[in-house]
Amino acid sequence: MPQRLGDPARHFWLTRSVARVMGLNLSEAMLAGHLKPDQYARMVTCCRGCALVESCEHWLGHLTGPSSAPPPGCCNDATFRRLKTLH
Repeated sequence: MPQRLGDPARHFWLTRSVARVMGLNLSEAMLAGHLKPDQYARMVTCCRGCALVESCEHWLGHLTGPSSAPPPGCCNDATFRRLKTLH
């Protein structure tokens, strides 16, 4: 049975929210050429298939400041960390 993907809007905002708390702006990363639109789309799709959505939302909801890393187990960890080094 194919994997069921989560709501695109929910995961778009989760992806952007994780980036934001890491001090990243994904739109600016695309404008700077550090993130291609298809890579951004893959990030959201990856998030849509993640089994840790509730953990991610809990992590985001309980942060008290910026974070240098995404939540534990984030499927976009490598991309976020790569963008952070370019920021």
